[in-house]
Amino acid sequence: MKSATPMVELWRGGLFESSHSGHAVIWGPGGIVQSWGDPEAVIFPRSSCKMIQALPLVESGAADAVGLTDRHLALSCASHQGDALHVDMTGRWLANLGLGEPDLRCGAHEPYGRLERDRLIRADEAPCQLHNNCSGKHCGFLTVTQHMKAGPDYVEIDHPLQRAIRAATEEVTGETVAGHGIDGCSAPNFAVSIGGLARAMASFAAAREGGDARSRAMHRLTRAMAAHPELVAGEGRSCTELMRAMDHKVAIKTGAEAVFVAIIPAQQIGVAVKITDGGTRASEAVITAILTRLGVLNPAHPAAQKRLPAVQVNCRGLSVGELRLADTFV
Repeated sequence: MKSATPMVELWRGGLFESSHSGHAVIWGPGGIVQSWGDPEAVIFPRSSCKMIQALPLVESGAADAVGLTDRHLALSCASHQGDALHVDMTGRWLANLGLGEPDLRCGAHEPYGRLERDRLIRADEAPCQLHNNCSGKHCGFLTVTQHMKAGPDYVEIDHPLQRAIRAATEEVTGETVAGHGIDGCSAPNFAVSIGGLARAMASFAAAREGGDARSRAMHRLTRAMAAHPELVAGEGRSCTELMRAMDHKVAIKTGAEAVFVAIIPAQQIGVAVKITDGGTRASEAVITAILTRLGVLNPAHPAAQKRLPAVQVNCRGLSVGELRLADTFV
């Protein structure tokens, strides 16, 4: 097994302070285009694989059966910040299914969005499951479950939905999953190699509207994410800002513990990144660097500059350090 490659460094006062290492793979039509670290390193993709988890939603016919739009599909792939936009949409989605917030199995947490968080505090209200960053994915899960006429505990590993997601994961990565863990939202997360994850993203990138059922589903999900970045994450978030910066032509998705993927349809390229220490600032810097190298992101765009080079500012607004690419990744 190859070691992780040093990718990002923090410099302060002209001196090296700390670094982040990781694995990254760029996968094209002919296989691996470039890689760093170990393409065979097994990881949990966490929320970066939500478009894979959403495949049964489209392929089963469940999405069309209840009239889901591309906005719904984008939300099904989201790690949103619980803004009013997200909460209202998930609430309406459930109501249209004849279901409610208690039918979700994701659990509740405080919204990441400051406006909604502050509103809850002022109103002396507790957050509910609609505020969970994965509530859109779980609305998609419930849509498929209802379509399948399966049981309500859709996050159980032996549930028909999770069996379908595991099968889809193995098919698009081209490998048998190494095992599973339970994600923060209580759904199973299937472990795959970083290379397999990049291969899956390349399959999404190569998907065409006129292809078979799998290809049409991939195409639809990718375009939905790119077209509605505000639903995939939220204002100020990397996924939203970078997809806007790329003129909605590329779909990207972050995951917990510093995973990041990209789907680039124009080049039929998929990208997967994993920073081994779980540092999100590093995964954002690395995906930004790769997207600029591939020519789909202008390095001078404010959304790119915000993440690489990421200037470190202290509480007085002074610039005190900077994230830079390591020599082994330049």
